[in-house]
Amino acid sequence: MQKVNIKEKLSKFNEHWSPKIIGEINDCYVKVVKLQGEFVWHKHDDEDEMFLVIKGTLTIKLRTEDITLEEGEFFIIPKGIEHMPVAENEVHVLLFEPKTTLNTGNVSNERTVEALEKI
Repeated sequence: MQKVNIKEKLSKFNEHWSPKIIGEINDCYVKVVKLQGEFVWHKHDDEDEMFLVIKGTLTIKLRTEDITLEEGEFFIIPKGIEHMPVAENEVHVLLFEPKTTLNTGNVSNERTVEALEKI
């Protein structure tokens, strides 16, 4: 058991769209990620995912609407819902996701991170 400083963990890397594991709870990872620009439209068939904005403003595009998250706000995307995160400026996010969650969901491309780094 140890406490985790989220800001300190975020200071350990600079790359965007590459989630890092900072903890585990039950069958889920606690991850941090830096986002900038547009991601890809994707969905997760078997997992819900939660985005909690630590720093910046994040837009999560859904096929029916856009959700804008400010610092301190979170949004849970239910499994099976297509979405695309967009960050006009760099955003720091805390994610709670099942360990099986692939960052690009049903899409495989150059942004897919299959082996997550633990920091």
